[in-house]
Amino acid sequence: MSLNKSMHPRNRYKDKPPDFAYLASKYPDFEQHVHTNLAGRAMLNFKEPEAVRALTCTLLKEDFGLTIDIPLERLIPTVPLRLNYIHWVEDLIGGQGEPRRGIDIGTGASCIYPLLGASMNGWHYLATEVDDICFDYATRNVEQNNLSDLIKVVKVPQKTLLMDALKEESAIVYDFCMCNPPFFANQLEAKGVNSRNSRRPPPSSVNTGGVTEIMAEGGELEFVKRIIHDSLQLKTRLRWYSCMLGKKCSLAPLKEELRKQGVPKVTHTEFCQGRTMRWALAWSFYDDVTVPSPPSKKRKLEKSRKPLTFMLLQPTVKELQSQASSIGCPSNPRPVETITAWLEKTLSDLKVLYKRVPCGRKEQSLFLTVVENTWIHGRQRRRDQGRHLRELPRAPPSGISTTPSSVTAQHHSGQEEVPTETQEQEVMQPQSPGAVQHFLFKCLVNVKAEEQDVAVEIHWVEGQNKDLMNQLCTYLKNTLFRVVAKPLGT
Repeated sequence: MSLNKSMHPRNRYKDKPPDFAYLASKYPDFEQHVHTNLAGRAMLNFKEPEAVRALTCTLLKEDFGLTIDIPLERLIPTVPLRLNYIHWVEDLIGGQGEPRRGIDIGTGASCIYPLLGASMNGWHYLATEVDDICFDYATRNVEQNNLSDLIKVVKVPQKTLLMDALKEESAIVYDFCMCNPPFFANQLEAKGVNSRNSRRPPPSSVNTGGVTEIMAEGGELEFVKRIIHDSLQLKTRLRWYSCMLGKKCSLAPLKEELRKQGVPKVTHTEFCQGRTMRWALAWSFYDDVTVPSPPSKKRKLEKSRKPLTFMLLQPTVKELQSQASSIGCPSNPRPVETITAWLEKTLSDLKVLYKRVPCGRKEQSLFLTVVENTWIHGRQRRRDQGRHLRELPRAPPSGISTTPSSVTAQHHSGQEEVPTETQEQEVMQPQSPGAVQHFLFKCLVNVKAEEQDVAVEIHWVEGQNKDLMNQLCTYLKNTLFRVVAKPLGT
């Protein structure tokens, strides 16, 4: 499922994904990695590092005027994802074009965040890097794009995050920091062993990157905690601290760590692009910053749920009409009334709470509240009931009941006990569906005429398990067909 529609609203690729055919016609280096499928569509093999690198370099050249070189043995960034992060930082600091100062922790060989931020918004960057190869490439990429006046790439010792990098920048207050931390704790985790849900499909693109880029002691969780601890000492030296996360499960413990440390302003977001999702966390010690709202839990508009439907054709409806008097229907009932009456009888037998609700002229609606699953093993219950009826003793010729309860009642009172009116009401009036607090699910059943036929629709309202509603729908349908196949009383 593509997540492009959930990209940041300002992401240029949100509604206009890259046109591979056009890019191939313009850039020969990219063309060699594009092939045409049977439908005539230009495709790219994202499992090939060379193809991914060619796409990244081509997009940066075509859409941002940037020329970069990236070694295959280092992390190859995807442009739409990095652009999502840049746009979110714009939201954090409250502006795109104003001169800002930021820090990129572990800038990588591409130096993509500083290059995008500087070329798009004129931001100044301090870009740190611990790897020699990445440092050399990042420096060259900045120089060949004539952005050395905005981007300063510095080589720092291993495990250096913010504290050591800012020793020589003591007088500067930065607006933000960005970081794409190493996601994995070891090689097995990087390969997806014991870290990837078995139900998830394998990644659709190749995983490139050097050891320092994709792995760190404790994985991304411990890496970001170290940034949090640095921020507790630096505090207002940066207006916003931020990190990208590769695992959703890292978000909650990091937010809890910030809460424990008393950090006043915390927010997070989701980055959606292609088939990839990432998360980002940001926090601030400033009281005057505006905190963007986290994404809604209902990020994607839910598709309208189609009701469960079954159709009763005219011959079936007529047969049910002919037997309607056996369940107390008036003579010559309308088709919709007939089917509704049969459904109500079945629901009563199942002890499902229901009530009629207002609806259109040519339909009937029932609001159901299901408290327990009473339709499971229905065939076995019918067999047991039939066996029980066969085993009951026949009544004596006198017609006098000889059951123990009646004998006892007659012995003590001399007459049969008659239930009071109040007792009858308690038996005849079930609990109102709307008053039930504990239930399996609630649904709405619509019965409506479709020319000579009758359609039954069951709409989900709320509850624990939609599979149970599917079962109930099947049971109701089969019960109606069973009545036609074997009329009551036969």
